Amino acid sequence: MSELGPSPLAAGERNLSVDEAREAIAAALRPLPRSASLELPLQEAVGRVLAADLISPIDVPAHDNSAMDGYAFAGSALRADATTVLRAAGTVYAGRPFAGTLAPGRCLRIMTGAVMPAGADTVVPLELAQVQGAADSGEVSIAPGVIRPGENRRKRGEDLAAGKPALRAGRLLRPADLGLAASLGLTHVRAMRPLKVALFSTGDEVVEPGAPLPEGCIYDSNRFSLGAAVRRLGMEVIDLGLVRDDRAALAAVIERAVAEADVVITSGGVSAGDADYTRDILAQAGDVSFWKVAMRPGRPFAFGPLRRPLDQRAAAEGAPAPSSWLFALPGNPVAALVTFYAFVRDALLALAGATPVPLPLLSARSTVAIRKRPGRTEFQRAIVEPAPDGGGWQVRLFGSQGAGVLRSMSEANALVVLGHAQGSVAAGDAVAVWLFDGLV
Repeated sequence: MSELGPSPLAAGERNLSVDEAREAIAAALRPLPRSASLELPLQEAVGRVLAADLISPIDVPAHDNSAMDGYAFAGSALRADATTVLRAAGTVYAGRPFAGTLAPGRCLRIMTGAVMPAGADTVVPLELAQVQGAADSGEVSIAPGVIRPGENRRKRGEDLAAGKPALRAGRLLRPADLGLAASLGLTHVRAMRPLKVALFSTGDEVVEPGAPLPEGCIYDSNRFSLGAAVRRLGMEVIDLGLVRDDRAALAAVIERAVAEADVVITSGGVSAGDADYTRDILAQAGDVSFWKVAMRPGRPFAFGPLRRPLDQRAAAEGAPAPSSWLFALPGNPVAALVTFYAFVRDALLALAGATPVPLPLLSARSTVAIRKRPGRTEFQRAIVEPAPDGGGWQVRLFGSQGAGVLRSMSEANALVVLGHAQGSVAAGDAVAVWLFDGLV
C-alpha cells in the first residue's frame, strides 16, 4: 500500500480553489516505495514508471563514425588557398570497418554510420566533392572553404557515455524510451508495479448497463469512463461495481477496497445534502476531508487516507496501519470525469512513482464570447481546430455544458480552462485549452 505522510488536511467541509486543492493533495501524498518494483521485458513496459535510473552499458555511438555519406580523410590535408586533391582507396560500409590505417593523401568513400578509419577524422559530403574516375578509386577534389577539419564525424560516446543515465527513475516509459533501451542492448527494465485502484459507484438510482432501466433511474457510466481513464495510465482497476445507499453495504465495500487497493475512487454521495451514508462512512474510515471546490463542473469532492485495522501481530510489533488514498468524486458523469483530470490523474501518477509532468495547456483564440465570473475555475467542452488564416489554433464551445451531459464530452475534443480569477472572454481572446488527446 502507499505510504502516508503527515496530512495537511483538516476534517470537515472546506472551500478551496482548484489550485489550493491540487496543492493540498500533492503535499499529502507519498509514492509507492521503490521496493515495489519488478523487472519487465521491454515489450511489456510501455506506460509503466521506471523504478531506477537506466544506466547505459555502452558508449553511444560505440565508435567514431560518419554522420553522412561522403569521403573520409585526414582534416590536416585540407588546403585553405587551393583545391585539395585526394585519391580514393576503397569504400567503408556500416558494420564493415576498414582494416589498417589510411595513408596520407588518400581518402575512403564512407557510408553513414560506418566506423571512421584510423588516420581519418573528417568527412566531406558526396555533393561537395568532385570525383574523376571510379567512386572508390578515382580522384577526389575538395574546393577550399567547403569543409573544415573534424566535420561530419560523430565521436564515440557523443550521445551517451557508458555508465551514464540514459533515462531517469520516475519516467513514464514511452515507445521511444523502450527503443532507446533496446539500442543499448538491454532486454528488461525495472519498473514500479502498477498502482491498484478500486472503483465503485453509489446510489439507489444507478443501474448496471444491460439491466432493465426502472423509471427515475440512470445507467452507471462513471465506472466505465473513470476505469478507462485509470487504465490509460497503465494502472490496475479493481471494479467493485454498484453500491446501494445502505450503511452495511457501503462499509463492507470500503473495507474490501482498502484491503485490496492503493487508491479508492468513488462517485456520488459526497454532497452535503445527499440522502445516503457515504459521507458518514468515509469520515469514520479515515482522515477524510470534504471540500467544496470553486469549479464548474464539479464542486463536491473528498480526499484523504482510509485506514484498515492491523492484524494482531502487526499491531503488537507497532507497525503503522495499512491504508489507501480516497478520491470521492461528484456523481454527475461530466463532473466526475473533469474532477478526475483536475485532481486525480496527477495524484495517481505521483503515487505510482512517476515524476510529475503537468498536462500541457494549448493557447487558442476563442471564436465566441464566453461568460464567466471570477472566483471559480471553469472547464468547458469545446472543439479546437486550425485557424482559417493559418495563425495557430481557434476554439469554439460545443454542445450542452451541463454536468450530466456526456454526449458533448464525447463529441468535443478539448476543454477550455478558464482560471479562478479570470472573467468573461471576448471573441478573439486567447484562452487555455486541454486537448482530450493529452488527457484521455
